[in-house]
Amino acid sequence: MAYTSERPPIAESSDELRARIPGWGADLDPEDRPSVPKLRWQEDRTGAHWDFPERQPEKRPRERSIEHKFLTPVFGTACPPRGLSGALRRLSYRRYSEGRAAHWLLLLAADRVDAWESHLRSFATTRPDNPVTETGVLSEFRRHGVSSRFGRKRADVKHQWLDPIIVAGPWVALAAAAIRAVARRRR
Repeated sequence: MAYTSERPPIAESSDELRARIPGWGADLDPEDRPSVPKLRWQEDRTGAHWDFPERQPEKRPRERSIEHKFLTPVFGTACPPRGLSGALRRLSYRRYSEGRAAHWLLLLAADRVDAWESHLRSFATTRPDNPVTETGVLSEFRRHGVSSRFGRKRADVKHQWLDPIIVAGPWVALAAAAIRAVARRRR
């Protein structure tokens, strides 16, 4: 039906819809629902198909919320917390409830510290991080980055002057500190 300025026809009744559309209104009457027998409360059962699942062994202590008595039966072990970022995560879980902002702010800080730990660790490898190619700075010049910022009412234009400071600032500070350290050692 096309949209016109005329008043739309009166909607069909439930009986007319049920006759025209197979299964229409199945959710109106609980007796018509196919899943209702599964949803009925059984006095002898809670609905779970197991008593308690077998627990995964905890080989090293994992962070857990202070609201919970124990870890879930299965938990991730692929990236155990380590270093200063791991200490911040453990502090966050040990001291603050998940309902507190301090808990989440510490976890955010731990993520930033983890990123810097990874950057520093990369310098010990044969292929250290390259901030120029990994931050996408070159795409600003190759993919119309500057022209896309003007006349488009983009929200990020207001803070784009901060981007070089936030992205490149720590790298420049690190390079300056390294140059100073080398200069002091030569003296």
